Amino acid sequence: MSRILPARIEGLGYAVAGLRLLDGIDFGLEAGPRTVILGPNGAGKSLLLRVLHGLIAPTTGRILWNSGEPRRHQALVAQRPVMLRRSVAANIAYALSVKGIVEPDRLDAALALGGLGDLALRPARVLSGGEQQRLALARAWATAPEVLFLDEPTANLDPAATRQVEAIVADIASRGTKIVMTTHDLGQAKRLADQVLYLDRGKLIETASAAEFFERPASASARAFVQGELPW
Repeated sequence: MSRILPARIEGLGYAVAGLRLLDGIDFGLEAGPRTVILGPNGAGKSLLLRVLHGLIAPTTGRILWNSGEPRRHQALVAQRPVMLRRSVAANIAYALSVKGIVEPDRLDAALALGGLGDLALRPARVLSGGEQQRLALARAWATAPEVLFLDEPTANLDPAATRQVEAIVADIASRGTKIVMTTHDLGQAKRLADQVLYLDRGKLIETASAAEFFERPASASARAFVQGELPW
């Protein structure tokens, strides 16, 4: 597989009707560290994720990947993933066929990754929310992305399902896939993040290691956010 990381984001901006929703964002993405995007409500976290993935074109700036075809090596899992009207196994098989991946063991490996072996023949749309999210992660991983974007992947899940999803995310990262995710859960960010990007009002305020960000946030906004004084 062609390698697309590292990447450089330069002067990235997105505006609608003159309103700047993302403004002058600069940072780098390296292979390995799990990057978590944090910030209060309306900061632009999900928007930035979609721009990085290529679902939305920036109005200013650029994203410089190490490959000319980055979308071929990426996947995105949303809060409420779309389940095809077919079985768990067939959902994964379809994703493999779309990507042209012919690896006989890949489907079984994805089912095992998501803890879905016993559910392989069950219709995907009747699964619980946590099971659907595990399927979405397994389906995305099966296509061998170099970068996996996750938008609030546990926002609607109970604590037990959240921990199951977190374990899968950590497993995927350990297998070499770059994780870039948003979350509203500070505890989750502390558990999963290696690097934190902190946004406020469409601007990138801080880029730091997770340990540094949570122990010594550099900006007044980040300090208030970590202390629970800014809205999610």
